[in-house]
Amino acid sequence: MRPTVPLILVAALAAGTLTACGVGSVSHPDTVKVAYQRNTNSKVRYTDDYLAMVKKEFEKTHRGKKVKLIPIQASENDYYAKIQQMMRSAKTSPDLVYEDTFLINADIKSGYLRPLDDKISTWADWKQFAPAAKAATRAEDGKTYGVQDGTDTRALWYNKEIFAKAGLPARWQPKTWQDVLDTARTIKREVPGVTPFNVYTGKGPGEASVMQTFEMLLYGTGKDPLYDPAAKKWVTGSKGFRDSLDFVRSVYAEKLGPEISDALDPNVGVRNVSEWLPAGEVAISLDGSWLGEYWLPTGGKPWPRWSKVMAQAPFPTQHGQAPGKVSLSGGWAWSIPAKSTNADLAWQFIETLQSKRNAVEWDIRGAQIAVRDDVAADATYLKSMPGIEFFTSLVKYSHFRPALPVYPRVSAAIGEQMENVTTGDSSVAEAARAYDKQVASITDGAVVSKP
Repeated sequence: MRPTVPLILVAALAAGTLTACGVGSVSHPDTVKVAYQRNTNSKVRYTDDYLAMVKKEFEKTHRGKKVKLIPIQASENDYYAKIQQMMRSAKTSPDLVYEDTFLINADIKSGYLRPLDDKISTWADWKQFAPAAKAATRAEDGKTYGVQDGTDTRALWYNKEIFAKAGLPARWQPKTWQDVLDTARTIKREVPGVTPFNVYTGKGPGEASVMQTFEMLLYGTGKDPLYDPAAKKWVTGSKGFRDSLDFVRSVYAEKLGPEISDALDPNVGVRNVSEWLPAGEVAISLDGSWLGEYWLPTGGKPWPRWSKVMAQAPFPTQHGQAPGKVSLSGGWAWSIPAKSTNADLAWQFIETLQSKRNAVEWDIRGAQIAVRDDVAADATYLKSMPGIEFFTSLVKYSHFRPALPVYPRVSAAIGEQMENVTTGDSSVAEAARAYDKQVASITDGAVVSKP
């Protein structure tokens, strides 16, 4: 799964580990050091190959300058802890780091990153970036701390063959939450043995539950339903929150979703994409733009017929109110550490990374959704994978999670209450009240009631 799970950051790491990553050497004014995560799956190397290509281009066009790539092969939690340790000192800090936009504010608050406003103000390509992508790396102080290189969006994936058996249209466009639930009910009635609707829920799947299900619902209920940026407070007591919980409750109380024990399994996302959907065991899944990546010949679960069997539909707002569609997005960005000794050279490398040609190349290699308007319109990009144009069209309807240091704890509280209504341990009203108390405690009372 692509979504980030809440991190438990390691306070300190062994110095030998950092030296092994190649960051213990003294900085050279003509060398830019670039730290990035290498997937723990040793077979996945598209990031390495892409950065090697850009390094070669940069060194050719910037004579006398060198790029030192620092791949850190680690899980996401360990990777983030390592780069934070590195950024604490000018002796170990890279000049450029690859950051998850979801957690970028934690590093800003710790003083690890420098603002890039002086750079982007004179960068012609900045106007190509979608407003949502710009907002994703903009901090509470109004300054920008990264350049996002791609994103993802979320929607409803559905099996056209199962729909045909249920007497449902091949081109499905639900207008409201009620439409979605009614379709799932029809499938349950007409196609026994098939799971009508997979939605992630509970603590086990982490952000897959919170971002991919709950926030897809919540952001379709009204403006700023989770965090009020004007008041700088978290929202409590809202009908939209209760309605979102009730949607999740309905799916599992009516047995429209997977068995609860399966739904709460931390590995449910892997099972869904590699087992259930290819086997025709799930009719609809509220899921991400990256699923097709798994089913390509080079993916983890090759499925030659997937583009003929599976189709996509936007997730609707609650009652079909404007804009009618909703999506959530994530993504990573390139940031310059505050203690970089070669910030100007690091920025020049960002410009090379994000030339239009290289941005197209990266989005294709990494199965990313374009955040630049010129890339989103590029013919090569639009032909790179079935469904890419559809998922790209959702960027303008997409929301990003509040990029605040406290968010992981708020997310955990949402996941806990989702689980409580899924299992029936709490009613919707009880779970909503419990969340309100939790978030008030987590944020030291920085809450605002919006009934």
